[in-house]
Formats: sequence, structure tokens, C-alpha cells
Amino acid sequence: MSQEPELLTDYKTRVLAALKEKHGYQNPHQVPKVAKVVVNTCIGSAQDTKEALEIAKSELATITGQRPVVTSSKKAISNFKLRQDQAIGAKVTLRGRIMYEFLERLIKTALPRIRDFRGVSPRAFDGNGNYTLGISDQSIFPEIELDRIKKNIGFDVTIVTTARTNAEAKSLLGELGMPFTDKAKKPVRKAEAAA
Repeated sequence: MSQEPELLTDYKTRVLAALKEKHGYQNPHQVPKVAKVVVNTCIGSAQDTKEALEIAKSELATITGQRPVVTSSKKAISNFKLRQDQAIGAKVTLRGRIMYEFLERLIKTALPRIRDFRGVSPRAFDGNGNYTLGISDQSIFPEIELDRIKKNIGFDVTIVTTARTNAEAKSLLGELGMPFTDKAKKPVRKAEAAA
């Protein structure tokens, strides 16, 4: 049997106990955990949609290690030249081992490779304990060969947790190593900096 992902081991040994103590859970089943991770991309208004979709699918498969499914438009929007049931993107839903391996690569390897990276926004929670992170291009993942990139593709990574509130989810992701920026620090406006 292959080795358990480091992040999963860390969750079982350290994070569970830390969250139980911090939030005062009585039962270990109350402690929030990551249920699934959905990685989703949209090709938008690409000229050659068939080729763009194939590129998006192959990049998603390379990054996640799982075959993506094609997503289609739900309704027709004439202003966007969009027909109903037209293929517009691809997504992958990760669970279990593969999910923890992907999260570990995202947190420890991919995010720190972003130029001028100062952390991710702590405001991107949806109110139900789920966190969505936008990634502007696939080159931050070490699996992608830079000289073979034909088109930059952006992704949305949605981390679905069993947490009931944003605070619980933030504690969970923070303990797992998600590099949140400090919300207390306000961006300095140019007028204040000049004074």
C-alpha cells in the first residue's frame, strides 16, 4: 500500500486535537474536515472552443491526476454568443487521498511560487464554511512544463468543508497551512503614504 499523504497524517495527528481544543468540541465527529475539492475552469470566449477545451482538460488532468468532466452552459445568452448545452469548461472533483495530495501541493508548492505572493484572502468564504480561491494561470504548478504551455488557463479551486461557519472553516484551513493574509493590516493609501 502506498504511503498516506503528509497533510492527511498531519490532520489526524495534530489538527484534530488543535481544533477540538480551540472550539471545545465534545465529539471527534464534530471537528470539521475537508469533504472535497473542486477544481474548475472555463474557456470563456476562446476562438477555437474545441482546441481550448482540450487544452483545459489536459492541463486539469496533469495538475490533479484525475480525468476532468466537461461542463456545459445551462441556458442560451445571445450577448455572449452562448448556446444552451454548449461545452464551456471542465471540472474535477477530488476526494480522499488524491484530494489531500492536491491540497498539499497547492499549499506547500504552488501558492509560494506566485510572484509577489503575500497570502490568500481570508474573505473568500461563502458563509457555509466553503472556501474558493482563484488561480490566474497554471504555471505555478510544478507538474506543468513551462515550454509546453499553449494558452494560459485560470482555475477556481473550491475547498468544501464540513464546517458550519466561516470561522470554523478558517481555523481548519489555517491549521492545514493555508497562508491567509492578516486581515487587520489595512492597505496603505497613496495619500496616507505621502503624508
